[in-house]
Amino acid sequence: MENKKYFFAVDLGATSGRTIIGNIENGKFELEEVTRFPNNLIEQGGHYYWDIFALYFEIIKGLKEVAQRGLEITSIGIDTWGVDFVCVGDDGAILRNPRAYRDPITFDAMDDYLKHVISKKEVYDVTGIQFMNFNSIFQLYAMKREGNSALKYASKILFVPDALSWMLTGNEVCEYTIASTSQLLDPRTKQLDERLLNSLGLTRSKFGKMVNPGTMIGVLTDEVQRLTGLGPVPVIAVAGHDTGSAVAAVPAKDEMFAYLSSGTWSLMGIETKDAIINDLSYERNFTNEGGIEGTTRFLKNICGMWLYERCRLEWPEEVRKLSHPELQGQAMTVEPFRSIINPDDPAFAAPSSMIGAIQSYCRDTNQPVPETPAEICRCIFDSLALRYRQVFQWMQEFAPFRLEVLHIIGGGSLNKYLNQFTANSTGATVLAGPQECTAIGNIMLQAKAANLVKDIWEMRTIIANSIELVKYEPQDKDAWEKAYQKYLNIINK
Repeated sequence: MENKKYFFAVDLGATSGRTIIGNIENGKFELEEVTRFPNNLIEQGGHYYWDIFALYFEIIKGLKEVAQRGLEITSIGIDTWGVDFVCVGDDGAILRNPRAYRDPITFDAMDDYLKHVISKKEVYDVTGIQFMNFNSIFQLYAMKREGNSALKYASKILFVPDALSWMLTGNEVCEYTIASTSQLLDPRTKQLDERLLNSLGLTRSKFGKMVNPGTMIGVLTDEVQRLTGLGPVPVIAVAGHDTGSAVAAVPAKDEMFAYLSSGTWSLMGIETKDAIINDLSYERNFTNEGGIEGTTRFLKNICGMWLYERCRLEWPEEVRKLSHPELQGQAMTVEPFRSIINPDDPAFAAPSSMIGAIQSYCRDTNQPVPETPAEICRCIFDSLALRYRQVFQWMQEFAPFRLEVLHIIGGGSLNKYLNQFTANSTGATVLAGPQECTAIGNIMLQAKAANLVKDIWEMRTIIANSIELVKYEPQDKDAWEKAYQKYLNIINK
């Protein structure tokens, strides 16, 4: 084992992070989790922050462990959530912990910017990015509006994975996939748009050099080598946006697929050669984010298992003690389609009580009000599957090819009930897996940089050979068709 060459992946989510090692041998890959740690949201002074130094410490800790085990690390890659960034001063010091995308400063910033600075349609025509109040453009506008000192004195603005790579190497870059989440990037030119930057009082020089996934950023600094016991290991710019790394790991056999990255958020999309920016994509609020090898991830964000997760926190302790399969199994025993919601209704974005919000929505739309955890869970699962059908049909209208299969990846790929509902609702064959798609994509991009794989399709072949996908075929067509018509009537009231 010690003679193998390993790739070290740092995979950071909005609630937790992991370091993972992986290797490729005989056309298959292997993964092993090294460390797992929380990513704590810090509330102070009415704002929310990420502890960038704690994340750096955990990366050092993971690297130190693999060094102590005597493993040979070929390279390191970092992926994180999107949109958030770090301000660095001209003395090379971080000016303040970065604001978190849930910070309330952005709640009215989007509307204010689009009303007084550049119109919504103009911004979309340049970027093709879905409008969400926490996109980087609106965070930066809000910070400028409040006279934020970190932004005022920033010499460089580095997106979170780029900031962590800089802390390891001393080199400043702007990785393409993470930059594409900012709503500052033009997917046609694949560069940050000067007009949008200027509208914020910023220049292109505030950001690092644009690099594509697979580019070497640099090697570990002398300091990091001393702290970890490693040598000058290269740090590779993988798809820094975790969804970009996840989609790179979809084990598709050809381009005729849609994907559903299923977790707290559900992201449904297709992979295209060019961005899709037109009046209809604007009306339906679709987004164009950067993919690997020059591709575009054309997708829509859907409020996924956030609904279930928030309800679970509110249920009594005896309910919370149930495993997910136990609770979800109980939900399968109650009447289907009794209560239906639109998961993307603004009422569910950040309510004080998710249970109360769901019950109020059903009451306001003259439906039976779900009371028990099983009824609420069933309402959520039915509604998510019906929303997936709506977005899947829209996706087929946009796709320049026929969608033959829907790949479900991420933690939600283990949810057998929702997977089957998704197949039933969309009428598509569903292939579930892998669960660890983000880490796999991260490692595969490092392998490509090391010339162990040649392109995305060889990567996907290796992934398909290494895991067992679970297939779900559509069932109960008539019942789901009737339910979909009910869903449309409810959400269009």
